[in-house]
Amino acid sequence: MKRVLITGSAGHIGRVLREGLKSRYPLIRLADIAAQAPAQAGEEIVKVDITDPAQLAHAMEGIDCVVHLAGIADEDTWERIHRMNIEGCYNVFEAARVAGVKRVIFASSNHAVGFHRRDRMIDDQVTPRPDSRYGVSKVFGEAVGRLYADKYGLSVACLRIGSFRPDDKPTAPRHLYTWISHRDTVQLVQRAIDHPDYHFVVAYGVSNNARNRWDNSNARLLGYRPQDDAERYASEIVSTGAQEDEREALFHGGFGCLVEFAGTVEEID
Repeated sequence: MKRVLITGSAGHIGRVLREGLKSRYPLIRLADIAAQAPAQAGEEIVKVDITDPAQLAHAMEGIDCVVHLAGIADEDTWERIHRMNIEGCYNVFEAARVAGVKRVIFASSNHAVGFHRRDRMIDDQVTPRPDSRYGVSKVFGEAVGRLYADKYGLSVACLRIGSFRPDDKPTAPRHLYTWISHRDTVQLVQRAIDHPDYHFVVAYGVSNNARNRWDNSNARLLGYRPQDDAERYASEIVSTGAQEDEREALFHGGFGCLVEFAGTVEEID
């Protein structure tokens, strides 16, 4: 995997990957609709709207591996989620297939399984239980990835990213379970790019947190060995007085479960 395309490279995770993967590959093509810093050695900058198949087709030329980050990064209206995270995601996989790309790494989310109860350790085999429209879009992306792996032979990794923080620091009680540091993010994505052979894999994007509730065996198979632990920030988080809503603390998705929530928690087994 010598020629890598990163969609959404102007976003928080994209900028961290740009810096962390710099000079590791002969070419890193950085695609976003937003402005980016000028290209450095081994980089190309392209302006791409993932809802435009023609622009994506151009961005895919000569690429071996796509790291797909672009899209709406949180809960939003269905119209915006549908346009970017549903149609846009499909466009990326289809453009990759047509261009002969070998591998796609899809930035999924823990919110694809957010309504599983936190007192249960979960793995990659649990039933999807999205906690939001955003979570639904990530379930869709994983399903499209599975289709393109099985039907078209793409190598696909879906990384269920936990709590990635722009300032690289957990700040809320839930983050003690779900935080992923910047350097662990870079390592996980690099392992997914470099691993010599996999068909389809789902792994969790989480650091080596003492309170982690996600079985990350698949990430270990990729060679991922996280270095950081949110626990070092536990006393600092406690000192701020920050607390989780008692309903929020019941589920892996935390706050994502409470947005517009009008159900009954007792009915969610």
